Amino acid sequence: MLDKLKRLIKRLLPASDDVMEQAVKSGVWVGVMNVTERGLELLLLVIVASLLSPRAFGLMGIALLTLSSLKKFSELGIKSALIQAEEDNVDDELNTAWTIETARGTVIGVILFLGAPFIASLFNQPAATDLFRVIALSPFIVGLQNPAVVYFQKSLDFHKEFVYRVSGAVAYFVVTVGIALYDPTVYALAIGFIAGDAARFLVSYIADGYRPWPSFDLGVAKKRYSFGKWVTANSILYFLYSRGDDAFVGWALMASALGFYQLAYRLSNAPATEITQTISSVTFSAYSKVQNDVDKLRSGYLQTLRMTTLASFPAAMGIAAVAPAFVEAFFTPEWRPMVPVMQLLAIYGLLRSMGATMGPVWKAVGRPDYIAKLSAVRVTLIAIFIYPATMMYGIEGTAALITGIYIFPMMPIDTYLISRTIEASPVRVLREVSYPLAASLGMAAAVTYVYQTVTLNAPVLEFILMVLVGIGVYVALALALMFSFNWEVKQNLESIFDTLA
Repeated sequence: MLDKLKRLIKRLLPASDDVMEQAVKSGVWVGVMNVTERGLELLLLVIVASLLSPRAFGLMGIALLTLSSLKKFSELGIKSALIQAEEDNVDDELNTAWTIETARGTVIGVILFLGAPFIASLFNQPAATDLFRVIALSPFIVGLQNPAVVYFQKSLDFHKEFVYRVSGAVAYFVVTVGIALYDPTVYALAIGFIAGDAARFLVSYIADGYRPWPSFDLGVAKKRYSFGKWVTANSILYFLYSRGDDAFVGWALMASALGFYQLAYRLSNAPATEITQTISSVTFSAYSKVQNDVDKLRSGYLQTLRMTTLASFPAAMGIAAVAPAFVEAFFTPEWRPMVPVMQLLAIYGLLRSMGATMGPVWKAVGRPDYIAKLSAVRVTLIAIFIYPATMMYGIEGTAALITGIYIFPMMPIDTYLISRTIEASPVRVLREVSYPLAASLGMAAAVTYVYQTVTLNAPVLEFILMVLVGIGVYVALALALMFSFNWEVKQNLESIFDTLA
């Protein structure tokens, strides 16, 4: 049995010279990694939500929001630039990258520690001062990690990335649950978060033999910043449109409202988040290796879009359909206000998963400015409408606004630009998503019908029944579309199985 397992793992290692075969094998590792991470996080949320109040989640959300803002506004894009570089070996640049990241992490930690009282008062939560100071350890630890982790993605060595990332998720889960069972306060979440960073720090040095040393080469920094400056802009704008709603809810409403909103987002966008991370990790590296071949880019992008929406669309529509039963089965009654928010944000997650296929292409061909400019449009629209939407309709209004702006005008613009980049028609791109969308809508309708007509007087069993019905209906509809129309996902699945076999 052990020998069979070893042979299977060896086959999955991305050791081929073929870029697409490497991408497929790496995608398996990243997919397993993300499912493991997200599964642990969801289990953690279900367990801890029964022990902590929505206000505790809101306070932690404010702390992480502040940390994220400092990190995003100081992001220099060095890691992305090293991954995108055509050179396979960038060892001579790692010391400079490590020095920059260590200095950045130290500065962020100091700002967060010393500014804790002011930040807490800004959100009208003075009791959160000590919480901010605990979280201030995180950027310092992250800054000191081994810079050679860039090779995990650059060389498509995602078996190492798997160990690196999952070690943090396991540490976060074990420490948080352990402390929460003993002392159910917000500090269980904070200490668990730090434990996750510490675990990844240790694994970064165990997984790669490179040992950094403080040094700085101005020429290297300038060379990589020409690409990284757009990553910096994208990082800031991404924070504004992806976390600006959190910041506004935390400022305008109560901490408990932010707790509802953030937990609803994390639950509803779990599949989209993992698919987004998988796509960004694998395809950016693969596209960068064929960045000058438009035909390969077009073929690779359409395959990525096809396989992404095959999984993400039913997951998003399924979450929207089962949200009431899920909250009823696994959460206490005080969490019910997040159900409509989950349903709205599930649609947002569907759109995010499609949009996530585009950014890696633009970065790979040296046009990260597209991402920055599109993000600027989204930020502007959110800034204009978030106050009236939230003040009139609460967190449901915020969720509806975020989703609505992505539906229009952002998705049509995204589709036009990606079509031009890969030299294909927008109709060709939209045709790829029409099949999984149709199957997902049929699945959601069937699940909703079951929820409204079947009563088992056992919330957990009702939830399980809805999930099983959803899976069965989607598979049946997808197979019908696959064999009735020219949906090329059948060939892609066969290719993946052949590669893994």
